[in-house]
Amino acid sequence: MTQITTHFSLEELIRSDTAVRLGIDNTPSDAILANLNVLAQGLEKVRSLLSIYNSPLLISSGYRCPALNKALHGASNSAHMDGYAADFTCPDRGTPLDIVKQLAASDLQFDQLIQEGTWVHISFDPKMRREVLTAHFVNGVATYTNGA
Repeated sequence: MTQITTHFSLEELIRSDTAVRLGIDNTPSDAILANLNVLAQGLEKVRSLLSIYNSPLLISSGYRCPALNKALHGASNSAHMDGYAADFTCPDRGTPLDIVKQLAASDLQFDQLIQEGTWVHISFDPKMRREVLTAHFVNGVATYTNGA
């Protein structure tokens, strides 16, 4: 296993059951690896803010190559494709909405923080807009409103 930071490995940030099932090579380039380092360091800060009881973040989606992002119907400008975004849960610390509210109320620097149904999306794209959104799904199509 290739540890990027204390609690996050390269393998967990690029793992995708969909990629395996569809035979998609989700290997990141060197440039994406550098961005995954930024992501992992940001996730360490998230974990620290949420984990007074040493609760793990469960990563459901990290880096997505363009083919994988397309297969998952991701946004065409998704930060996942740049290696800056991850979707996660932290069941010990509450619902995704609870987590988004906790992180939004902190001084954590991030680009986007989205409560997306049953998971949290966070991006550490260098824009660092600190944008907080809530996703709403109708017939599998997401729309977004500001705030949590």
